[in-house]
Formats: sequence, C-alpha cells, structure tokens
Amino acid sequence: MTIGRKTDKGPPPGTPGGPGPFSEDEIAAVTGPGDASDLDEVEAIAIEEDAGPDLETSFEKLVQKSRRLSEDRIRTVLQSVLFVADKPLTVDQLYESTGIDRELIAKALNQISGLHRDGVNGIVLHEVADGWQFRTDPHSAEYVRRYLRVKPQRLTRAAVETLAIIAYRQPVTRPEVEDIRGVDCGAVIKALMDRKLVKILGKKEEVGRPILYGTTREFLEFFALKDLASLPTLREFHELTQEHREIVEKEVAPVPGAAGTVEALSDPGFQKRLDKNAAASEAALEKLEEAIEAAEKTQKATSGLLTNTPPKPPEAGSPGPKPE
Repeated sequence: MTIGRKTDKGPPPGTPGGPGPFSEDEIAAVTGPGDASDLDEVEAIAIEEDAGPDLETSFEKLVQKSRRLSEDRIRTVLQSVLFVADKPLTVDQLYESTGIDRELIAKALNQISGLHRDGVNGIVLHEVADGWQFRTDPHSAEYVRRYLRVKPQRLTRAAVETLAIIAYRQPVTRPEVEDIRGVDCGAVIKALMDRKLVKILGKKEEVGRPILYGTTREFLEFFALKDLASLPTLREFHELTQEHREIVEKEVAPVPGAAGTVEALSDPGFQKRLDKNAAASEAALEKLEEAIEAAEKTQKATSGLLTNTPPKPPEAGSPGPKPE
C-alpha cells in the first residue's frame, strides 16, 4: 500500500459548498459585463429607519435613566459628549444633552479636569469661555501643528496692544484706544473684528455717539480664558522677573509709537486725565454747536430781510421803468 500526499480537491461540482457547474468565463459570456448605468432608471428606496422617538418627549426618560448611573459612568458619558463638541459646553448644555443632575456634572468635570491636565495627558480639559472643552496638551503643540500642517497663530505687536487696551478698558471707543497708543488704530480694530476677537457693544451716550468696542467669546477661547476676570492683572505683569520681561519683549517685536502702553494703562491718574479731556472735548463741541445754531439764525434773518425789502423809488431826473 502506497501512502501518497493528500491533496484537497474540494467537493465535486454541483454539491453544496462546491464550485458551480459553469465557469466564470461561461457566465460572463451569457450575462455580459456589469455596468452601473443599468441602474440609472431605477428609483432608490429608503434604506434608513425612522429617527426614533422625539427628543423632547424622551428627555424625561433620559433623566430617569441618568439617575441610575454610577460616578464612573457619568464621567465617561460627559467625556463622550465633550469629545464630539466643537465649542465649549456649559453645565446647562451638558444637562440638556445628558439629563444628569447639574451638581453631579460639576463634580464629574472637576474630576475629569484633574485626570486630563497639562503635562499628564495628551488631551486636556480646559474651562474656557464659561464652558468646558477638550484640547490638546500645550506641550504637544509643535507635533500637532506639524501633523495638521498649520502655522502657529501669532498677533502683531500693534494687534496685541490694541486688543489689550480693549480687553482691560471695555467698553471703550476708538478715540480712547488711539489716545493711549498714540497712533491710528482703525485698521487694527477692523482686523481684530474680522478675526472675531472684537465686537461692537453699542454707542456711547455723548456728542457724536462714538462706537463702543469689547471682546468676544472667541477672544476667551483664543487665549484659553474662563472669563474676563481670568485676565492677568497689570500688577502681575509688573511683578514679572527680568528674565520673563525679556521673554515677553523678545516674543513681541516693538513698533514705532507703541512704547508706554502698559505704563499708561497701569497709571491710576490716566483715567482721570482721559475723563478730563473727554469733558473738555464735549464742552468745546457744545460751544461749536451753539455757534453754528447762532450763525444759522443770523443767516435766516438776513435772507428774510433781503427777500422782503421794498423797491426803492426812482431818483429825480432818472428815467422811469421802460414800458413793455
């Protein structure tokens, strides 16, 4: 008995699981090549199911379900919602999305921020613009920018100074900003508005009704600030060491006419001088308006006398009016 190598030929044709009775070439010769244009005249049917119950009516059920969640499960739910959000979410927005009690949300957010913090995790939970948002670790910024192939966003010295004045003095008018910087700031303010870092808050109740400017929500997101109260104080800036001062000056190159901006902002008597100048300007404008009104009245009275003056009688020996 000869023992040979076993070969796997598979089941015979026509049996279940085996090859069909016709080859692929024979099938292609009968059916022809497949063409997507065969479906041009066919109307597609709906293959997606209904969206399900209405979100408004199912919120109460979601609240009941959320009450049975453990603390660990609450943290995972909040992380999932924050991960897909493209903007910072407030506690109220998280409550509307999850139905979890607000106190439990605030507690879980503090726990998550402790786990996802700078230097520990690549994903950091920041409290910005009165909300919460997942961001990449600042220490990994160089690698993230290289992957995304984007340049770091930097502001010019003029833009930083103008933005600082608006942030610390808001609501503030353009003349007040220019009085501090000593140069025209119209183009810079317009550029900051295009970047959505500055917005119009209204008009000041004074002569001329100048426009009032202030910072936006995007400003808080751009600088990773919780709110305006999180801005560093001018005292903190002055308490910087000489080493840190040199870093600040190196990062932001000086421009003509920009010297003394911080000193002017921190000077307690500057606001008094600014208010005094504003009051003097208002008084001068009021006098100018009174002079213009007096001139208009004089002009009206003069024009009335000229139009109502009777014709003078002809002098003796002068010819009378020519007959028509």
